Amino acid sequence: MQGKALSAVLFIAALIVCLLGCGGKGDGTTLMEEASVPSIELASPAFAGGEPIPPRYAKGNENLSPPLEWGMPPARTESFALVCDDPDAPGGTWVHWVIYNIPPDVRSLPEGMPRDAELGDGTRQGKNSWGHLGYDGPSPPSGTHRYYFKLYAVDGMLDLEPGATKKELLEMVEGHLLGRGELMGTYRK
Repeated sequence: MQGKALSAVLFIAALIVCLLGCGGKGDGTTLMEEASVPSIELASPAFAGGEPIPPRYAKGNENLSPPLEWGMPPARTESFALVCDDPDAPGGTWVHWVIYNIPPDVRSLPEGMPRDAELGDGTRQGKNSWGHLGYDGPSPPSGTHRYYFKLYAVDGMLDLEPGATKKELLEMVEGHLLGRGELMGTYRK
């Protein structure tokens, strides 16, 4: 009987470790991203979901941020945040863009957003994996990579100074997420 009890305890302990540790992706991503929150449609007039991102948006070319558009957010949305990252990078997920405190009445970002730390409407930009403010586009060392644009509807403004990282942003959004949208594009060098 003691053997069965010990096996049950070990099983429960393993389950708890998996639930606590397996939710993240090792890149500052938390279970918050997987939460069942309302979906927000996120699209780009420059490329369709799952399709190649045009070269003009790649680092080493024009390096413009692509235009993005989204639908109505859930009630009580007070700001939006957006992250673009590449989970296929050789050293782990590579962050291309962190932007937050986008006003709640905004439904799009134009092509070629300025790299300013703070824009006139209060929108702030964080640092990407190159250590730059604003957007830096796809630049895979080889092969085809996936680039995820993730939009978050948040129930308040985020108390983050310009230059915040993806990890800091996700920690601040945790517990304040009202809706989420995602658009994936690919790029091959």
